[in-house]
Amino acid sequence: MTASTQKAGHESIEQNSAKRQKLANLFREFLDHESVVDAQGSLAAYECDGLSAYKKLPLLVVLPETVQQVQQVVKICSEHRVPIVSRGAGTGLSGGSLPHEEGIVLSLTKMNRIIKLDKLSRTAIVEPGVCNLAVSDASKQMGLYYAPDPSSQIACSIGGNVAENAGGVHCLKYGLTLHNVLAVKLVLANGELMLIDQQSMQTQGYDLLALVVGSEGMLGVVVEVTLKLLAIPECARVVMGIFDDVEMAANSVADIIARGIIPAGIELMDNPAIRAAEDFVQAGYPVEAEAILICELDGTEQEVEAQIGGVETFMKAAGATETRLARDEAERLLFWSGRKAAFPAVGRISPDYYCIDGTIPRKTLGVVLREIMRLSEEYELPVANVFHAGDGNLHPLILYDANVEGALEKTEELGSKILLFCIAQGGTITGEHGVGVEKIGEMCVQFSDLERAQFHAIRDCFDPHGIMNPGKAIPTLARCAEFNAMHVHNGKLPHPELERF
Repeated sequence: MTASTQKAGHESIEQNSAKRQKLANLFREFLDHESVVDAQGSLAAYECDGLSAYKKLPLLVVLPETVQQVQQVVKICSEHRVPIVSRGAGTGLSGGSLPHEEGIVLSLTKMNRIIKLDKLSRTAIVEPGVCNLAVSDASKQMGLYYAPDPSSQIACSIGGNVAENAGGVHCLKYGLTLHNVLAVKLVLANGELMLIDQQSMQTQGYDLLALVVGSEGMLGVVVEVTLKLLAIPECARVVMGIFDDVEMAANSVADIIARGIIPAGIELMDNPAIRAAEDFVQAGYPVEAEAILICELDGTEQEVEAQIGGVETFMKAAGATETRLARDEAERLLFWSGRKAAFPAVGRISPDYYCIDGTIPRKTLGVVLREIMRLSEEYELPVANVFHAGDGNLHPLILYDANVEGALEKTEELGSKILLFCIAQGGTITGEHGVGVEKIGEMCVQFSDLERAQFHAIRDCFDPHGIMNPGKAIPTLARCAEFNAMHVHNGKLPHPELERF
């Protein structure tokens, strides 16, 4: 390092320190002292989300408690052109809340009140820091619950769910976050408060709610959400199908749905995932099976009883060696506990894992799983598969050791190959984890130059100065050129890797 480089580095540190102190003083005029985090050691707690392979220290962190405080924070950042990264519980898996080194992290964890539960309208009005599972727990006494149930629902926040359009094991029948949100209050990049309410049958104009849900904090800060609640089903039963072939298990999913049965959820786990989950929670899984399907049916007693026999018949016809029906509610929950604990379970058998999130047509499940297995052998990296089979949302977990030089880069390359294959099969690069920083390159392949230009134009309408979560989700032209993805010409595929598919 030259003397001039060292000098420039010291000057940058000093400038950041002065900027940090100036902003901290401005924020502490209306926030408690401890609600402004500026100590270097404390900032490390916010350096990443669930995608821990990427880490950055923010300039500082603020934790407002009211909508008005959020507005004041945003106005100050707008005036000083300071980047804002909104953050909920930090459970995201795509780096969506990765800090900006010259910006603030706007943590919404203190905004954790359930404002109103309404049994008559079946709605819940909540702040963004409310835990997903807390909504169902609070509304259970009314005979209601909130349907979207990500595997991290015990920790993830509603604000984060809105940012990523989270799903869960029951999204096949009950939809993603988008289908269960009725209204949001959004603090725009200039600090103004905007209500987007789609509850009225007379709503006119563009569907801005669908635009905001899944926008990864790039259009504003969500400070209040109105959720749709559902009646707790009269009956819910789980059938487990046991297979000695992963492709047979995958192909049976489309067969079941094609027969007119829409399960509340249908999940697939392959042998590595089965073994890890069983060792972790003792859910009663058959550890010698190559794959299992966990299929839940809910509704009235009569509906469920009528469908159980059909599902078991279809599974056996598709190659299941055995089917098991949960004997009671306790065993039903036990079967699900293994699936919901699959990610941490896999984390116990490998120093690190990298979770992919791609979605494909159900009919291609078997083809894609076969390609994942081939790529796993090619890269000599084990892959455990656990995913929402009903809507084709894959979650391959690539096992690796980050302490081995080059292992992360090799793992990321394998993950990219899987996502590109999903695109080639008519799928998409994300189902519920978002794009964040993880999949920006693949966005260049899935969308054309014109489509990405429209994405930027929409963002500019909401945030003309580009302070809301900059560098996430929507790639620049330079980033796409770096990824070697050009727009489609004369029907040719936009990336060399896709040409062989």
